Amino acid sequence: MYETLSHFAQTWGLALFVAMFAVALVYALWPTNKSKFREAAYLPLEDKEPGDE
Repeated sequence: MYETLSHFAQTWGLALFVAMFAVALVYALWPTNKSKFREAAYLPLEDKEPGDE
């Protein structure tokens, strides 16, 4: 039982993590998300505090 469960977890666990990595990579490199990530990257460099207008 343990060996069967271990083999299942190793095989399908690897496939699941590869698929999740591929989805995250596609999301991060999707062209429409570029402005959102650029804005988030420069957020720590702004002088404004949250709530300032």
